Order: sequence, then C-alpha cells, then structure tokens
Amino acid sequence: MSSPALAALAALPQADLKSIFTTDPDRLSKFTLRQGPVRFDWSKTHLTDELFEGFLALAEEKRFAAQRDALFAGEAVNNTEGRAAEHPAERGEGNADSVARAKMFHARMRALIDAIEGEALGPVRHILHIGIGGSALGPDLIVDALGGDGARYDVAIVSNVDGTALERAISRFDPEATLIAVASKTFTTTETMLNAASAINWMVEAGVEDPYGRVIALTASPDKAIEWGVDETRVLPFAESVGGRYSLWSSIGFPAALALGWDAFESLLEGAAAMDRHFRLSDPRQNAPLIAAFVDQYYARVLGCQTRALFAYDERLRLLPSYLQQLEMESNGKSVTRDGKPVDGPTAAITWGGVGTDAQHAVFQLLHQGTILTPVEFIASIDPGHALDPAHHRALLVNCFAQGAALLRGKDNEADPARAYPGNRPSTTILLDDVTPEVLGALIAFYEHRTFANAVLMGINPFDQFGVELGKEIARSIEAEGPKGFDPSTMALIDLALGGV
Repeated sequence: MSSPALAALAALPQADLKSIFTTDPDRLSKFTLRQGPVRFDWSKTHLTDELFEGFLALAEEKRFAAQRDALFAGEAVNNTEGRAAEHPAERGEGNADSVARAKMFHARMRALIDAIEGEALGPVRHILHIGIGGSALGPDLIVDALGGDGARYDVAIVSNVDGTALERAISRFDPEATLIAVASKTFTTTETMLNAASAINWMVEAGVEDPYGRVIALTASPDKAIEWGVDETRVLPFAESVGGRYSLWSSIGFPAALALGWDAFESLLEGAAAMDRHFRLSDPRQNAPLIAAFVDQYYARVLGCQTRALFAYDERLRLLPSYLQQLEMESNGKSVTRDGKPVDGPTAAITWGGVGTDAQHAVFQLLHQGTILTPVEFIASIDPGHALDPAHHRALLVNCFAQGAALLRGKDNEADPARAYPGNRPSTTILLDDVTPEVLGALIAFYEHRTFANAVLMGINPFDQFGVELGKEIARSIEAEGPKGFDPSTMALIDLALGGV
C-alpha cells in the first residue's frame, strides 16, 4: 500500500466482536453518536480505539479538512471536469454567490408551483416526471417516502426507456389533467428525450391543446429546453456545478415540492443543511459522515470486503438502497486517483440491500452462515408512520435489533454444524426519530458526505462518472451507423433481435 497510514491500519489486529463489549465497557458511548434526529451506532463493527486513531492519521495524510473546506468554498473539486460540486449550496451552505443563485432558482420554482396550485395551467391532478439516474432516483425516493396518502397529486416517475414503463404510467392518467416534468441536466439524455417525445405524442393523440405548454423543464441547459419547445416561463434551471446524483435539492426536486408542498420541501432542505453544518464544523472524532467512512474503509480497503448491505426496516425507505447504489457506486467506483494514477487497493464496495423482514427471508442466510463477510447497515425509525396496531412496529424493530445481535453473537453447535452461526459479523444501526422531510434530508446529506469522505480517504474524484459513457457511445453509433466491427456475440445478438438494425 502506498499510503503509510493505510499500511499501518492493515497491520493492526482484528477485534473479536463476540467479546468486544466485555473488553471495553465504554464501547457503546465511544462508538455511538447522535446528530439531531438521527442516532448512529457503530459499536457492533470492528472499529477500535487503535483503528480510530489510525483512520484519523489517514484523514490527516489525505488532507481531509482542506478538501472538505474546498467543497464548501465552491472550488473545482471535480478536477477531471474542472468544476465545483455545489449541491450544498442548494441547501444554503457553501459559496455565497452560489447560495444566492440557488435561492433565486428556488424562488422561481416556488412561483411556478404557486401558479400550478392556483390552476394557472388548468386543473392538474397528475405529474409525469421523466428522467433517469439522479434525475429520477432522488425525486422517486422523496415522493415515495413522504407522500403516502397525503400527496396532493398523483406522481409517476419514469426512467426506463422500455416503453412498458411509460405505458403503465400514462395508462392511469388523464392527459388533460397531467403535467410532464422533463428532468435532464443537459436536455439531451437519450432515454429521457425519447420518453418525453412519446409522452408528448400521447397528449397529441388524446387531443390535448398545446401539449408543450404542459411541459416543465428541469435542467442546467435552459436554452436546449427552449429549443426543444418548452416555454421559457416553464423552464426551471439549476447550476451546472450540481451533479446529477446530488441534484434532488435543486429543481430536479420539483415533483416532490409540488406533490408534498413547499413547506415540506423547505424542511427537506433544512434537514440536509443541518447535516452540512455538522459535517463542515464538527471535530473529526464526532463527525458522523467521516466516522462512517472510517468503517467503510476498514471493511473495503483493509479486510477486502467487496459488498456492503443496507436494509431499511421501514417501508417508507424501501427505495433508499436503490438510491444509494447510484450515489456510492457511481461516485466511488473508480480505478484511478485524482491525478490519474492507479489506486493502491479496492475502492467502493458493491452497495446492495432490501427492506426489513422481507430480506430476512431472502438473503440473510448468506449474511449469517455464508463464507463471504458482508458489513450490514440497518436503518429504522422509532415512530411507525402508521396508525395500525403498535404490534406491527414492535415486531419490525425487534426483528431489526435481533438481526444485529445475531450477526455479532452467533451460536455454536458442534453436534450439528448446519445449525451453527459463526458470529463476529459486523453491523451498523442508524435509528431515526421519524421519517419526516427534515430527517430524510439529514439522512440523504449524511450519505452524500460519507461518500465524499470515502473518496478523500481513497484519493479519488467522486464527482465524475465517465464509466457510464462508453456503452452509451456504442449504442449511439449502432443507431447512427449500424453495427460495425463488433465481436461475433454482439453482432449475432443485433442480427437476431433487431434484424441487423
């Protein structure tokens, strides 16, 4: 390992989770942290005092504090693309000029929402949001988690270019009462623009007068949206320095702000801003995103764990694993450092997961008795979010906490090894007071900053995503020029399924 601090960490002995609380009676207080409405518990991980000090040394070696300051100052931390990463400015934390610009764009969005609520665009009951990647995952998570039966509009979020996805969405909508939100940073994303064109055709075929007048554009390229046919008054811009997977705080969050109400959207922003301030101002020893990154680095870089599992013991957070897959793997799934040199070890683990007790009956067999060590993260809420018999929520939480205890403790069975549990398997628990806009904002911002902290400790740039481009370039070339020079397998597939194009 080229990093002296990381090499020193790798040389430290691994703790035994089965005895870790008896050897350190203060462990719970050392490795739990409450930040506002969120409590973090890393006490059932292999993190020790010695490892913690070693990771502090790694953060110092990697100039963590300086890079964090550069992020909030609006410096060009995305060095490969020569631009800043200013999603915190959307929450009011960052470069003053960028914060002022974000507030201006938010005011424009609120004015349009006020107009829609006042039926300036006619009666609206349905919102068809079309985007992909960060332009869809964030709004989908927010609306699904916070909407419930209280959403003021029916919202369908379509990302897949598969026509079945769009067809299913529009089949339950009245075109005369539908707004189409087209979310694309560049307003050229192939899948999004094809879906948008088909949605316009659906309105035309239904006899909707001025279908383009039913479109709201959410973009960092307003000129392209206007050129496509959207009226300038219905274009909601956001800054070029806001990356797609970090953009739900900008106008990309329009469907959430409309469906949930502006007060809820503002609470979401404020919850995230509180986490911004915690991350920016807290001492490293009490900094939740940084400590979480220490745990991630230990399992991925020191122990070589290739995956990290996340289980939401709350139906409202069922889309969180999918959201984090993009955030973490698109950000930190890299093989070169910021200066273009090969990394000196593993980078991002594969993020995967599921929902609560469903997952227990599907994948927990491997987690408890399989041969692959997988750090697990549990997320639960103290407040149930429903009015049914409290026995439901009690059973949910008991199962959540029991799984963490079982992973740690294990169970010997010499007479029947098939019924033995090795234990010594790590888990983190994140316990929320409730799933509200403020809490969800704080939680998502925590994961953003954790992702950034991991990138700093690995010396990589988390804000580009060139890995997604090659396949798209090849697809465009096949569409434009036909298949040429591909391997025999690809040529045969194109011939069989597409008639050679």
